[in-house]
Amino acid sequence: MSRYDFSGKNGATKVSIGWDRPLSTFFVQVLRPDPEMDDEEQAFIWEGTSPGELTKAADAIRIAEPYADLPADIASTLETDRLRTLGQSDGTAQHTAKQWLFDKR
Repeated sequence: MSRYDFSGKNGATKVSIGWDRPLSTFFVQVLRPDPEMDDEEQAFIWEGTSPGELTKAADAIRIAEPYADLPADIASTLETDRLRTLGQSDGTAQHTAKQWLFDKR
């Protein structure tokens, strides 16, 4: 898994973007101040939480762009992160957790 954090803009305080190998998805989390809790933040955007939800780095970048100044090379960085995990597979605990979380039939 990779994760890169950036200072937010347009009402966001922080933007995180990365690759989640066990879920085979890129993800984006955008935080803003929580109006009910001083000094706390809440995620108002959190995409890439389901298996295969965001399969392209460009999809995650498109979501994050309005809320952070992303580096010009973020797409290649994220794609490199994804490629580095191609030979990895789930361990027993990851496999069991994914069944429990996503295979509710």
